[in-house]
Amino acid sequence: MSKTTIEESATKINTLNNYEKDYFESYNNYGIHEEMLQDEVRTQSYRNAIKDCKHLFQGKIVLDVGCGTGILSMFAARNGAKHVIGVDMSSIIEKAQELVDLNGFSHKITLLRGKLEDIELPFEKVDIIISEWMGYFLLFESMLDTVLYARDKYLVDGGLIFPDKCSLHIAGIEDNEYKHEKTSFWENVYGFDYSPFIPLVMREPIVDIIDKNKVNTTANEIIEFDLNIVKLEDLTFEVPFHLKAKRNDTISGLVTWFDVVFPCPKKDVIPVSFSTGPFSAYTHWKQTLFYLQDDLECEVDDDLEGTLSCSPSKVNNRDLDIKIKYTFSAKGAIANIRSTKSENTYLLH
Repeated sequence: MSKTTIEESATKINTLNNYEKDYFESYNNYGIHEEMLQDEVRTQSYRNAIKDCKHLFQGKIVLDVGCGTGILSMFAARNGAKHVIGVDMSSIIEKAQELVDLNGFSHKITLLRGKLEDIELPFEKVDIIISEWMGYFLLFESMLDTVLYARDKYLVDGGLIFPDKCSLHIAGIEDNEYKHEKTSFWENVYGFDYSPFIPLVMREPIVDIIDKNKVNTTANEIIEFDLNIVKLEDLTFEVPFHLKAKRNDTISGLVTWFDVVFPCPKKDVIPVSFSTGPFSAYTHWKQTLFYLQDDLECEVDDDLEGTLSCSPSKVNNRDLDIKIKYTFSAKGAIANIRSTKSENTYLLH
């Protein structure tokens, strides 16, 4: 990419609204890329998925959506791709170009800076799309929108998307100590009552690691997305869940995570996949925790069922508005006292 074009792209960033500008500029710093590259589950899964299917990459045109430092582009080039186009709006792409040149892939990888929706690719169609688009709670940052745009505009019929299936999961947790620490601070701030902040604090999901031993219900897969067929409107949804308590305890919140599967048309070969859940190895996505207004005193086999709805925020479409409605149906002692209904709203930003 020419210096002039890079400068023009940088100028174009200044015309974006503040939310978009902040989003793209957040990826300018090497630190966030260091965290992702050091995430072995993430990076090795992509490497292994491409390597295991290298026969599918031979002589193919590949599009890397949100290429960052170019690691996925180089995986594809190293495993036989005829040519790879990497697209990213962040200035990190200038460092990616240096890395591509340094590692001897200049003739096989073309990097373009800009929004995919606004630029023209050097190929009319591509055979494979690779992208690490997943955010917290899977959909945070709305990068999947761009992948679907790329699929509809550039992917040949029968083309492949890496990864191509993702699913969201949910379970109940006991985490009273942190939940109450999170809220009790506002009850006395240097001698002043700051309790009006508590509802605001409770609306913010927490992205963190949850100890697997704190999970005290069964788990549900609440929705799966097949990237080959999913539509943009499908990313706004309301889905049911039904959890059962696994021990006598307190359910103070819900934990969510996502699983990812890569395509592999080879027979008798298990596709590469990974999970970001509390029972799996660490990933930089961690888990997303939603603390409930109520502490639910549960006994074994008590039912917690309801719905989870998710939609892009009307203020900033890269944020998520999430609503959880639930009915807790106790069955054992003082069931009528322990049972309850509630509706909780959250903003992931």
